[in-house]
Amino acid sequence: MNCYETLFVVKPTLTEDEIKSQITKIKDVLKKEKAELLATDDMGMRKLAYPVEKNDRGYYTVLYYKVTGEAIDEIERNLRINEDVIKFLTVKYSKSKETAQFDKLVSNAGKKAAAPKVEAKPEPKVEAKTEAAVEPKVEAEATATETKSEEA
Repeated sequence: MNCYETLFVVKPTLTEDEIKSQITKIKDVLKKEKAELLATDDMGMRKLAYPVEKNDRGYYTVLYYKVTGEAIDEIERNLRINEDVIKFLTVKYSKSKETAQFDKLVSNAGKKAAAPKVEAKPEPKVEAKTEAAVEPKVEAEATATETKSEEA
């Protein structure tokens, strides 16, 4: 069995439930082809590099799995006939360096899925000095200069 990564982009006009349904359809095809799904990386809605089928955005998903080479034809056929998938790409990892990189990608995708989402904390407000706070200092310096010139 070889290691594969399939990235596919779903139309941005779909609702969240429809997007999840499309991802589940592809996972079911993998299951039917007896693929070992290692990790899923939902990258979310992103801007496309160029418009595809008049869409500027798309929902990106990456699947990492192991399967025999014959099954790839069926997986790609299902991606091709699915009208909601606007682009897809399948990458095969076969050399030892490539499989090491594949293992890193799978572990990173697994960490992303397991990590709890952290909400951004609001930054503390910093009070800016107003001109009124700066002016008395300037006036005090001016008065000190005037007193020195009067003494002379």
